[in-house]
Amino acid sequence: MQVKTKAIVISSLKFQEKSLIVKCFTLSNGLKSYFVRDAFSSRKASQKIAYFQPLSILEIEAVHKNKGTLENFKEIKTAVPFQTIHTDIFKSTIVMFVSEILHHSIQEEEKNEPLFVFLETALTWLDHHDEISNFHLILLLETTKYLGFYPDISEIDLPYFEMREGIFNQFHASTALSEHETNLFKKLLDLKFDNNQKVFHVAERQILLKILIDYYSLHLEGFKKPKSLDILKEIFS
Repeated sequence: MQVKTKAIVISSLKFQEKSLIVKCFTLSNGLKSYFVRDAFSSRKASQKIAYFQPLSILEIEAVHKNKGTLENFKEIKTAVPFQTIHTDIFKSTIVMFVSEILHHSIQEEEKNEPLFVFLETALTWLDHHDEISNFHLILLLETTKYLGFYPDISEIDLPYFEMREGIFNQFHASTALSEHETNLFKKLLDLKFDNNQKVFHVAERQILLKILIDYYSLHLEGFKKPKSLDILKEIFS
């Protein structure tokens, strides 16, 4: 089946000497993996590889056989030409980290248009703004809405957030956050991308980052801590 759709690059892996295996989150079909033959061998190789930087947003035409094998691109062009994301060290570190999170979080080959639209909107916002120190925290939390484990905030006035159940509780269970951690988490729940990015100190952001990684680990089978986590901490310390 021939498909024309937008696609967000989740990861790319060099295969043998000249080729790439590219995993994309597509608007039309969810997660898909593509084989790019001779990505490193043609005269325009650098141009071709540039398409597949983490979280690039593409417009693709592809042949989807839907047999669980690698698919093939017919045509690729940039759908959203980023101005700063891949050149600013802070932003490029964020997208490397977020792409790893998504790589371990989006596991189904099924359409999730709301998640795609959210990610496209968030990445466009990142490209156009400079105050971004809480971007990755807000994005990780908001993404749980589309993956099915956003916190239940109906009892948000209670003092402890219970991580396994995703609810606020009167009592401190074994997988609950401390009262201080819960208060930080509540503050994060209120944040939007356009809010004041200086609302947290560095140490508080580190606490929240650990909470979110642990939260993903509890709710997603096979979730792995991103290798770029230490780089992200270093950049934002």
